[in-house]
Amino acid sequence: MAPPPTAPWSSSSTTPGPAPRTPSPSPRKKKAGVLNPGPPSSGKKKKPTRSVSFALPALPFPLASFLHPLRSASNQWLVVPAILMVAFLFRWAVGLGPYSGMATPPMHGDFEAQRHWMEITTHLPMKEWYFHDLQWWGLDYPPLTAYHSWLCGRIGSLINPTWFALHTSRTLDNYHLKLFMRSTSLLSEYLIYIPPLLLLTRTLSLLPQRTISKYDLAIATTSILLQPALILIDHGHFQYNSIMLGFTLAALAMFIRDHLLWGSFFFVLSIGFKQMALYYAPAVFFYLLGLCVFPKINIPRLLAIGIATLSTFTILLLPLFISGGIPVLAQVLHRCFPFSRGLWEDKVANLWCTLSPIIKFRQLFSTQTLQRLSLLATLAAILPPCLIIFFNPQKHLLPLALAGCAWGFFLCSFQVHEKSVLLPLLPTTLILAQGLDSDTVSWVSWINNIANFSMWPLLRRDGLSLQYTVLSTFWAWLMGLGGKWSLPKSSFGKLVQLGTYAGVLGLHITELVLDNGIVRLLGPRVEKRVESVLERYPDLIVMGNVGVCFCAFAWMYGWIVVRLWREGLVEGAGKRKRE
Repeated sequence: MAPPPTAPWSSSSTTPGPAPRTPSPSPRKKKAGVLNPGPPSSGKKKKPTRSVSFALPALPFPLASFLHPLRSASNQWLVVPAILMVAFLFRWAVGLGPYSGMATPPMHGDFEAQRHWMEITTHLPMKEWYFHDLQWWGLDYPPLTAYHSWLCGRIGSLINPTWFALHTSRTLDNYHLKLFMRSTSLLSEYLIYIPPLLLLTRTLSLLPQRTISKYDLAIATTSILLQPALILIDHGHFQYNSIMLGFTLAALAMFIRDHLLWGSFFFVLSIGFKQMALYYAPAVFFYLLGLCVFPKINIPRLLAIGIATLSTFTILLLPLFISGGIPVLAQVLHRCFPFSRGLWEDKVANLWCTLSPIIKFRQLFSTQTLQRLSLLATLAAILPPCLIIFFNPQKHLLPLALAGCAWGFFLCSFQVHEKSVLLPLLPTTLILAQGLDSDTVSWVSWINNIANFSMWPLLRRDGLSLQYTVLSTFWAWLMGLGGKWSLPKSSFGKLVQLGTYAGVLGLHITELVLDNGIVRLLGPRVEKRVESVLERYPDLIVMGNVGVCFCAFAWMYGWIVVRLWREGLVEGAGKRKRE
């Protein structure tokens, strides 16, 4: 009897050719009655292709095409290092530009505020941190920001003590100081923001309701890391928002992995760093409450979450309490919630500022009345996502619930800053980690583009026009603006996006024409008419920005709530009915 033939892909084959990448399978046993089988028929399993990245097409936008060569199993270990290097490059390049208040006396800007907090925390007793010279960038963030400032100030003082010398270092514009401050922001982001982001996107991609491939996960993670708004604010304007957002991401990852106590701990840290994290608090509260109520009431779980939350707050506030007692804690609370500043400080795309040309809120109502109005409007806006996540505390709904709640706060609450758009923008962009269908990519990309535009007046004052233009254009191109997936499927959705893009482009062109004197080419008559209009309405361009962005943000809030309702209530009810 003849020996069985050697498989053509076996290592013992005499056929010339390159060595295979996978171990050779053992020869199959021949079937009874078959003495001399022929070559494998075409109906049998073929030899696997060398790389699935060349066997399957890329998604139809440039970012997906860039990551397509890393789709194969042999190259997937390169994905995270490549993403992190690209993210670092963009952050550092933006950081080479100017910052808030650079060489602009008398108060300079947020850069000086952050530097000043490092100055006072390293030189003054803890009980004086929230009382010292409040007219010069008084500390107005929770204790964890103060502790972070103390740490950075200590390290910086070891390098150059003059950077944070008490009183004498004010308004210091120094290249090496700038380099140090930029490094602290970048290092904080890579230590506190990026690791939870990688963990959370991986966790979201593995949920049974929204399982996606590693290739799609890499696209989603890269799009979040290259989100222009956070890069421009933290590494251009200069702040440490990534620390607050990083703790929030860590909390979400722990919640989804059923580590509720650790999630509560990290979420308190987020609030303890910046009070704006309270935008997420109602959604988190109702999600945890829903887990304690459904399918049956779980009192031990509720008590454990409450104890973990209170204990974390106690740990954060205890050093301040020991240093000065109740008066210090009361001052911290007063500084973190400055209701006396008014409904808004600068032009911001929320409900109150948008309607202010029509309804003079500040003239018609007192501050106390405006506080009540904003409270009622905010409660009405956040109620739908909170109720949906309470009655359906499902893990895959958490990003949508946080996004809906944060958009409600941004649109309706008291004392909103333009930079606060970062809070609803992050969980909205996280939706990409749960699926890359064309509609999701289109709406998430669109709202990121509009959010960048909403911060244009601030970035322009900071001298970051080049960084804004390059980063916004690059993001829009990466996510396929003008391509197959650039617009949603519905006709009305196309009209909404094209209308807002037309508004953005029109306002930018108008501003460019006015700033460069191009209007003079139209003749002195037209020039005088334009000048008279601008004298009568000096904030016309800025209010145009506010109007376009408010309409887009309000639409996005509705889109989030509808999607949350559909996935939470409708699909959840159908699943329970089938079961």
